[in-house]
Amino acid sequence: MEAFIDYILQFGNLNRQQIDLILSKASILTLRKDDYYWEAGKRVNQVGFLTEGIIRVHYYNHKGEEITRYFIDENHLILSGPVPEEMYTPSEYLSAVTDCSLIVFSKQDWKEITNTIIGWDAIIQKITARYHKEKIARRSELVSQDAATRYLEFMEQFPSLANRVPLSYIASYLGITPSSLSRIRKNIR
Repeated sequence: MEAFIDYILQFGNLNRQQIDLILSKASILTLRKDDYYWEAGKRVNQVGFLTEGIIRVHYYNHKGEEITRYFIDENHLILSGPVPEEMYTPSEYLSAVTDCSLIVFSKQDWKEITNTIIGWDAIIQKITARYHKEKIARRSELVSQDAATRYLEFMEQFPSLANRVPLSYIASYLGITPSSLSRIRKNIR
């Protein structure tokens, strides 16, 4: 739980009483590899903070192909929808790539924290702004690069993910086939 508090404190100040309130509302959720944190079409009723493991965000295109949008690794807040304290029905899946541990808050508890702690919204807005900036930077680069460059950039930006995520997921994220990724990896060595 301290990892979550340390993370939040990077974006704003909290006193001991506010920290105690947050901790009193938190619980631990463990996901096994391939378990879903949330599924498309099913209402999300919690906010999470990933303390251990990797979660993959993916969807199915009109051809039924599974497409990886991005990966979430340790020390990232997983908000649900544009307003975290409201119910949300996603169009994507979040599934555990590895065994995962999360700190989770029910929507009701998150709403109570939001309504009780002055400045909580500002903290969450700063976190959200950082996430959006990271996601846009990741996707923007992928669009304009050839496959080999995309892979090399991925390896440079996310070295900790490369050995923890199956190559098929990396290929999907990069927008290439697994066989193309294998050729690229072979040519790079």
